[in-house]
Amino acid sequence: MMKLVIATSNLGKLAEYRELLAGLPYTVLSLHDYPEVGEIKETGSTFWENAAIKAELVAAHTGELTLADDSGLEVDALGGLPGVYSARFAGPAATDADNNAKLLKELKGIFPAQRTARFRAVVALAYPGEKTLFAEGVCEGIILEKPLGTGGFGYDPLFFLPELGVTFAQLAAAEKNKISHRALALAQLRQILQDLAAKEIF
Repeated sequence: MMKLVIATSNLGKLAEYRELLAGLPYTVLSLHDYPEVGEIKETGSTFWENAAIKAELVAAHTGELTLADDSGLEVDALGGLPGVYSARFAGPAATDADNNAKLLKELKGIFPAQRTARFRAVVALAYPGEKTLFAEGVCEGIILEKPLGTGGFGYDPLFFLPELGVTFAQLAAAEKNKISHRALALAQLRQILQDLAAKEIF
């Protein structure tokens, strides 16, 4: 079975990937399997740049087909922030709780109708010597004034889906993985991954 490295050490994100890639003939690995890679500096100014940096660096190091994403929350009232800084919105060592607290502070006094936001994910698929492929997924929602739900990770407890009446953190993993930004992006690459496995190109 072919190997597919997910360029992340985030256990929540890795769990989502394992669910989303279920049924594909790959052994799914992560940066936990390659600790020598160390921290990857996300120096890009866009999700596309950061996804490519991670995917191409890890592919070059491991010699394996690699998936990486850069994803984040874009809040309209904050001019698109936190965006590429989503994971470190409250500082370099920020926890999910720290980032959520800062987001709520920044949005204090903003009416619900102006708290529109979206999760955006850009996924890059890389292999040494080959052209990197990209896919993008977007999920629209509203930022609540207090967290709801205990599932998911990151900003999920604050990200409300009006059409469903719940936050990402209130959804079962299987439900979230049908509609999330990451799921929508990865769905575009799923057939490519299937074809690569069938042809055993790598």
